[in-house]
Amino acid sequence: MFAFNIIQIILLILLGLATLYIFIFSIASLFYKQKTYSDNGNMKTMAVLVPGYKEDQVIIEVAKLALEQDYPSNLFDVIIIADSFKEETLTTLKTLPIKLIEVSFEKSTKSKALNKAMATLERAYDIAVVLDADNIMAPDFLQKINAVFENDFIAVQGHRTAKNTNNSWAILDAISEEINNNIFRKGHRVLGLSSAIIGSGMAFRYPYFKSLMSTVTAIGGFDKEIELKMLKEGRKIVYLDDALVFDEKIQKSEVFGNQRRRWLSAQFHYFRKDFLNALKDLILKGNIDYFDKAIQFIQPPRILLLGAVILFSIGFIVANYFLENQIMYTQYWIVLGVACVLSFIFAVPRSYYTLKTLSALASLPKGMFMMLLSLLKIKGANKTFIHTQHTSSSEEISSK
Repeated sequence: MFAFNIIQIILLILLGLATLYIFIFSIASLFYKQKTYSDNGNMKTMAVLVPGYKEDQVIIEVAKLALEQDYPSNLFDVIIIADSFKEETLTTLKTLPIKLIEVSFEKSTKSKALNKAMATLERAYDIAVVLDADNIMAPDFLQKINAVFENDFIAVQGHRTAKNTNNSWAILDAISEEINNNIFRKGHRVLGLSSAIIGSGMAFRYPYFKSLMSTVTAIGGFDKEIELKMLKEGRKIVYLDDALVFDEKIQKSEVFGNQRRRWLSAQFHYFRKDFLNALKDLILKGNIDYFDKAIQFIQPPRILLLGAVILFSIGFIVANYFLENQIMYTQYWIVLGVACVLSFIFAVPRSYYTLKTLSALASLPKGMFMMLLSLLKIKGANKTFIHTQHTSSSEEISSK
């Protein structure tokens, strides 16, 4: 019984700390109020950077829609960074009023594409906006970005949200995105910490971003590398909840596994690389943001945490009952289970409390299993470029 209780205590502590982290920020997100920013009539020049690798199915539509901004056309350029596109795609792109930069690398990465593009561009922009090749900006996105940079900010993360919710996997992926928006962006800003960035739908002061990107060596997870660098410098990253960028959600379980494998690998890589430095900065400089980011990287994936808490809670409650073990252990498991479930309930937007979501939950156990497999196969994933193929169209935005 002693060994059994030691195992219980260890699991309660590990799962409890992970649950406490998301519970605090999930509660905090409920108190988020988006500040309204004014541009004061100052209109800035912007480079909308769209790197794409073999994105022939979506890039033409994305390029056309990117031009349809409620922002002076002479003050922003849509820059498509084309890596391994088909000739017919390039020919069509050349007919559009955009800047097309063709790139080719022995080993392709988003950071290489962005650096090549900025080295090629001659215009002195004020702001760099970074999108994925499937992203569609809301018509007022650049307006809102322009306004927020009237303040002394260096980086802004927009609200990336689902373009499509056409199947169970897309719904679960969309919900996961919004949970992260609430916990790692809204909740963090309420408590005075920096918003996490995502890799797209984000904006920076152009000279700073160009200089920062020149130091990036990441194959995968370049956004995590630049985020750590910014936080180490003591920079604040803000969040714009009303600046929308629509992002394609996954269509197949295989894509879910590959995508999560890439993310998990990057997280573990940067945790190992930065944890001790972040701890040192916390102690010597009081840099909470930098330390918090390092801690985020060792947090278990939300879907695995939920599955583990439910599984172990039920298992140990039943075992404690039959073994006639101390009642306090059962009470701890009940509190942990309730806190974990409430964290997700608070973090999921009310708009997703639908019958479609209820139906999609049937795929959740498979998603948990695939996340576990991804966790077991992350070795080396951060050293390999793992491409996610995009296929959905903008028509799905209005049909949600």
